[in-house]
Amino acid sequence: MPACCLMLRPIALALFALSAGGAVAAAEHAPAPKAAAASAVERGEAAPVVKAAKTGPRIVQDPMDMLREKLAQKLGATKPPGVENPNVLRVVSKANAPAADEHAPAAAPVRPVRRQALAAKPAAASPHAEAHPAHWDYAGSGGPEAWGRMKPEFMTCSTGTRQSPIDIRDGIKVNLDPVQFDYNKPSGFRVIDNGHTVQVNVAAGNSIEVMGRHYELVQFHFHRPSEERIDGRQFDMVVHLVHKDIDGRLAVVAVLLDRGSAQPIVQSVWNNLPLEKGEELAARSTINLNELLPAERAYFTYMGSLTTPPCSEGVLWMVMKQPVPISGDQIDIFARLYPMNARPVQPAAGRLIKESN
Repeated sequence: MPACCLMLRPIALALFALSAGGAVAAAEHAPAPKAAAASAVERGEAAPVVKAAKTGPRIVQDPMDMLREKLAQKLGATKPPGVENPNVLRVVSKANAPAADEHAPAAAPVRPVRRQALAAKPAAASPHAEAHPAHWDYAGSGGPEAWGRMKPEFMTCSTGTRQSPIDIRDGIKVNLDPVQFDYNKPSGFRVIDNGHTVQVNVAAGNSIEVMGRHYELVQFHFHRPSEERIDGRQFDMVVHLVHKDIDGRLAVVAVLLDRGSAQPIVQSVWNNLPLEKGEELAARSTINLNELLPAERAYFTYMGSLTTPPCSEGVLWMVMKQPVPISGDQIDIFARLYPMNARPVQPAAGRLIKESN
């Protein structure tokens, strides 16, 4: 026998004795069923595995396996990687647990269950939330191309077939009844900058009669440049005098304003401009609206619409053929407030246009 084996033999016998002695000692204090295992150790036989009581998951290792492992450690032998004793329960700490797949979906966090659900709080209103009707304008996102999409009641601005203004061409010259203006009384008035134009609300008592109907003057306002065109020509400004009859039908008289001398009614309005938009200022003076009309009262007429949202149709239009002069300074004052507030011309769509002889 080799010398190395002779040297290791006493160690193995000693370890065997220690293991057997420990097993015998344990058997003396163990219940009766474990006595057979102790006797087997004394005879040098492999002791049967003693099953653990059903008080927990603990497993008792075979004494012969323990002896072999200790002997292997003394001899310097290593255990093959990945080979574990199937009778030993291995507990893996969290630090040594395999890392989770970084591409796997994350587990939903466990939320504590409240005994009573909290009442839902209403969301705070955004400072930019739209609290008023859609804002229309003459340019940008609120310009004329978008009017019909802003609100259902503005749809006619896009779908209407009798919209205003138009480029007045090919009018049929006929003997039209003259428009009877009853503007002889000096009138009180109030001026407001409504965010789209300068509007003048006039006192009751001014009216017109045309085509057998009577219309009361409600207000007049300004556009720059003129919304109407005559044979393609656009003027510096226009004033629209809006009338209403007893049935609520509208009739608008359009007076074209062309650069020239100062206009007295326009100057009275500018003198009473309010300092703030939306503020209506009552004028201390009065105006005679006849001074706003041209000397020659010939006109064009056609059926159209309002030129601002909701673009309602069924409006009787009368566009005076002769323009009224307005000074450059007066134009500049309005231009500082509204450089451009004219709707583009709309298709005439075969509408009949009449012209005074």
